[in-house]
Formats: sequence, structure tokens, C-alpha cells
Amino acid sequence: MAQSTEAPALVEAARNGDVRALRAALAEGADVRARDADDWSALDWAAGRGDAEAVRILLAAGAPPGATGREARTPYEIALAAGHLDAARELRAAEDAARGDGPAPRRTWEPYCRAYPAADLAASPDWPAGDDRTGGDGGTGEDALLYLHHDLTVTRSIWHGEDVVFDAVTPRWERFCREDLGFTVPDDFDLVP
Repeated sequence: MAQSTEAPALVEAARNGDVRALRAALAEGADVRARDADDWSALDWAAGRGDAEAVRILLAAGAPPGATGREARTPYEIALAAGHLDAARELRAAEDAARGDGPAPRRTWEPYCRAYPAADLAASPDWPAGDDRTGGDGGTGEDALLYLHHDLTVTRSIWHGEDVVFDAVTPRWERFCREDLGFTVPDDFDLVP
């Protein structure tokens, strides 16, 4: 995209965290889509700095939240990678609003599994009674570790779909997993240090 003459002032203001200069550049009609020589927009710089105020200002001025440069990263991904949760939350909300009824991006880490002692899983009323679900090759009964996966199926293996021991997912099983076991699939925000 060709840079307008206003782009350097707006991008420079965002890069430096100068909200007053950012507002002034916008008041003078700066192009919020303009990019610098590194192909970063003002919104990219605000995201990378974690400047949630500048992010809000730029979004309100019409900066596209899902735009990418040659690195193919959205401002949300830039903020997230830099560990700036406040800016990332603003950008994620803006991306979601801009998407409307379109397909939601996957923001959970799948496939995902977590190990549990078999006895913990067997505490569910949905767990089949009388079946040796923890035995098999090398199983040790209730002391065996089983793997609860993102789709709430259970396997002996860490690999989803391999050596399945339970796949009767019901609403009651879902509640048990989430409420009693505290199982959730981490999303982007959970993985930021």
C-alpha cells in the first residue's frame, strides 16, 4: 500500500507512545491504514507497545483490527505475542465485532489433553461401572493416568482418538469435567506469561 504523507506522523506517534501526537495526526486526517517501511501500521505499533489507550483511539478512528502486513500478524497477535493482555483484549473484541456473523477464529489450543488419575474420572456418574477402563497395556487400575481431551473424550494415550476408553459425552459429563474436574481448554489469554 502506498504511504500517505500523514502516515509517518501517525505511525511515529504510535511507535513512541505519544497519545497527544496520535490524536493530532488523526485530527489532521492521517490515514489509519498507512504503514511504515517495516510494514507496520500505527495500530500494530500500539499493539506491540501494549498501549491500550492508543489502541482504543485508533480503533475508534477506523483502524482495521484484522489487517496484516508482510509478517501476516494481526495487531491482536502482535499484542498477544508481546504479552500485553489489555491491548490484546481490546483488539480481540474489535476483531470479533468486525467479524459479525462470520466464522469465529479458533482461539483455543486444540488438540489439547490433560492427564487425570482414573479414579478422578470414575467419580462421574456417567463413567461406565464394571468396565476395566484403566487396564490394558500397562494400566494399573484406579492409579492409572488417563487423558481427557478437548472434546471431552478420554484415552489411555496422549494422542487424541488413540486407545479411546470413554467417548459417551453427555451434558452431565460436560458439567462434571468443567465443574468437578475444573477442565478447560486454554485459550490465547491463558498462555500469556
